[in-house]
Amino acid sequence: MKEDVKRVRYPKKVRDLAQMEARAVELQLYDPLHIHGLLPTPECARALLSMRRPAYSMEEVERFVAARVARKEIFERDPAPDLSFVLEEWTLRRPLGGRTTLRRQLEHLFEAGQLRNVELQVMPTEREERAGVDGSIEVLKLEDGSAIGRSPAVANGRPDSDLRQLRILELRYGIIRAQALTPRESAAFIEKLLGET
Repeated sequence: MKEDVKRVRYPKKVRDLAQMEARAVELQLYDPLHIHGLLPTPECARALLSMRRPAYSMEEVERFVAARVARKEIFERDPAPDLSFVLEEWTLRRPLGGRTTLRRQLEHLFEAGQLRNVELQVMPTEREERAGVDGSIEVLKLEDGSAIGRSPAVANGRPDSDLRQLRILELRYGIIRAQALTPRESAAFIEKLLGET
């Protein structure tokens, strides 16, 4: 299957992101609107991409799904990078693609959260304060000690390596993590959602 995925022509934005992720030794990732692109099952990604308006063609949907699947190679790297995700509770409750798709997605998240190099946290909807009001945050730390950050609030969402901007993103991400459930509480929360689905 990997050979088929590598022959897919990805959009430039996705290629650039995958190249940055492939070089990272640590990733800090928060998305207030969706489950981060490294975590959806193919079924969940397909359902989300199929809802876009104006609509993608089926060929485009499958190309984007293949691109997301290819990015998941990061979980198989050796040595494995440290991955930290904060997920909004409401993104875990949306039955995109139906109840079966949601259940598989929750099972996948639970399994991913059990990996030794993955910290998965859930931000409860009931939290009155959250530092993520400016949108998604991605901080990728590289082996040479440099880092790249991205957020809609910084450089219009383009990757930025300015130290001042990176400090702001890391500070914001640290506060988001402190406001979220711990990894253990998050695993129990996802398990509870599985019981309800």
